[in-house]
Amino acid sequence: MDIHLSNISHRYDATEVMRDISLEIPSSRILCIVGPSGCGKSTLLRIIGGLERPSAGEVGQIGDPPEGCLNPLTYVFQDFALLPWRTVEGNISLVLEDHGIDGAKKQSIIADVLARTKLSDFAKALPKQLSGGMKQRVAIARALVVNPAVMLMDEPLSALDSQTRELLMDDLIALWTRTPFTAVYVTHNLAEAVRLGHQIVVLSRRPGEIREIVEIDKPLSERTFGDPDLEAPQRHLWDLMREEARAADAELIHV
Repeated sequence: MDIHLSNISHRYDATEVMRDISLEIPSSRILCIVGPSGCGKSTLLRIIGGLERPSAGEVGQIGDPPEGCLNPLTYVFQDFALLPWRTVEGNISLVLEDHGIDGAKKQSIIADVLARTKLSDFAKALPKQLSGGMKQRVAIARALVVNPAVMLMDEPLSALDSQTRELLMDDLIALWTRTPFTAVYVTHNLAEAVRLGHQIVVLSRRPGEIREIVEIDKPLSERTFGDPDLEAPQRHLWDLMREEARAADAELIHV
């Protein structure tokens, strides 16, 4: 299932957040969205997910969700959003219970996603027993267990230390290489964007407009930490953003 954005604009009262964004999000690809603070990245993600209605424009879904899809669109948040009184498998189970899946079928589905996300040995652990990286693995597993058409990922690694971020990027690449999924991935981190994105959408400062869409041609499975092939596109992204990021930062300071 592809996502089509047509002339999306949005405002909050007198504040124009984004203007005239048209975009194709193809299936089985990871599309990253970067831009200065306040340019509307997370708002655009909420509009794609149907949590907000745009002031103008339309979001369309083209084609059918994958076989066995329970939720066409599902979120992975920065703050994990785990229920502290439920175990790892209990947090993952919650979204299946909403669909009336239980018994042996539920256990089989959970066991598969636990194995895919390297969580099988932690199924009975509570969130308070897990590191930040492990908590985010649980959040990713919870998103994957419904076999979504598109995962909407809002700065999912920003609360983690640099070593844990690298490990989780490795994990996401391994997951995608095994079973390609579609994701829209919002981040401030340009190294994350060039490591994970097939396409990177660069938004201008508010009101956010598309400045450029950068393609990363190197296969995802061949991208590694410190990859010299990713240095040039990362520099290009920063060249596009530097002055607007500085201006946006000054704007936010004076709000």
